[in-house]
Amino acid sequence: MDILLDDLQDAGVIELLQAHLADMYATSPPESVHALDIDALSHPSITFWCAKRQGEVIGCVAIKELNNTHGEIKSMRTSAAARNQGVATALLLHLLREAKRRGYQQLSLETGSMDFFAPARRLYQRHGFEYCGPFADYQADPNSLFMTRFID
Repeated sequence: MDILLDDLQDAGVIELLQAHLADMYATSPPESVHALDIDALSHPSITFWCAKRQGEVIGCVAIKELNNTHGEIKSMRTSAAARNQGVATALLLHLLREAKRRGYQQLSLETGSMDFFAPARRLYQRHGFEYCGPFADYQADPNSLFMTRFID
C-alpha cells in the first residue's frame, strides 16, 4: 500500500469521497454533518492523502491546520473492499507522523455519536485519542463526539 499526497482529481478519490458524504448524510442530521466536499478539502489549510494498492484507491485522510500547534483529522475513509485490512490504521499512523513532523502538539477530530461510527471511535481510542469537548468552531451536539490526542 502507498500513501500519497493527492490533488483531489483522481476518479477513485472522488468516488470514495462521494460515498463518504453519502454515508454521513444517511447517518446524521444535515446540521450535524461536518464532512467536507471536494471544494472544501481543496482549501490551503488542508492536506489530503489517498491510500492506493496496485493503483486502486482504498482509503483517504486529510489534516486541517487549525493553528501552528493543532491539527484536525478530516475525511478519514476506507473503501468497503479494503475494510479490516489495516488501511485505516496505516492512514492514522501516517497522519500522526505528519502531525509530529509539522510540530503539532495536538491532533483532534469530530465523529458521529451513532453506532455507525463505533469502529472509527475504537480505532482512535486504540491510538491514544481521548474524548474531549468541542474544539475550534464546533459546538456541542448530541450527534457529535470529539476526540483529541497530544503528540509526543
